[in-house]
Amino acid sequence: MHIPRHLRERVRPLLSAARDLAPIVLVIIFFQEVVLRQPIPHMMDMLVGLMLVLTGLALFVRGLETGLFPVGEAMAHSFVRKGNAFWLLLFAFLLGFSTTVAEPALIAIAKKAAQVAADAGMIAASAEARESYALGLRLTVALSVGTAILLGVLRIIFNWPLHWCIMVGYALVVVMTYFAPRQIIGIAYDSGGVTTSTITVPMVTALGVGLASSIRGRNPVIDGFGLIAFASLLPMIFVMCYGMLLLG
Repeated sequence: MHIPRHLRERVRPLLSAARDLAPIVLVIIFFQEVVLRQPIPHMMDMLVGLMLVLTGLALFVRGLETGLFPVGEAMAHSFVRKGNAFWLLLFAFLLGFSTTVAEPALIAIAKKAAQVAADAGMIAASAEARESYALGLRLTVALSVGTAILLGVLRIIFNWPLHWCIMVGYALVVVMTYFAPRQIIGIAYDSGGVTTSTITVPMVTALGVGLASSIRGRNPVIDGFGLIAFASLLPMIFVMCYGMLLLG
């Protein structure tokens, strides 16, 4: 049966999303039916939720392909043609800051960290203290990611070896772990992971690839990637500094 090309293009994101979700569904079914030997609870709710996730994932991927990736790469090309490093670096910093401060995963972990800190007596148990702690954590992580993207752009421009940058960064993380308050170390390590989520990764990746494609002598595959590594590394350093200043 022949399916028109435009219909195949519209269905393709749904099929791709279904393929990506299939392993998760199979794992759940296997352990629920074979290991636990129990029926899946709330089957209808799970099916409705699965369809919503499938639709959302398909729309998200489609949005990346048609919107965020092209825009990020086009802006990188434009900044290189403009030849003004100041505006490029300012854009890189603000891009990292703005995408991170709005990151849903970061908002969630900052609220949870504030609640746990209040329960442990590290901060006052008032709503104002919890909000202040969560906001400070979010801003600290956002500043760190902005700085990370700025440094990543400088790495592409000056062709710094990525592996040396990462090794120095993680060596600093290890050293700071010995001096940072124990209560903040786990949060700092988790902060590096929550920054690389749905909003930050597409725009930052598009910026790096577009920038490496626009600069003569740079390889998009070799030089265009690696910004996410910086975005995962610096939050650990900044949050440990935040904990040392706040908790002493």
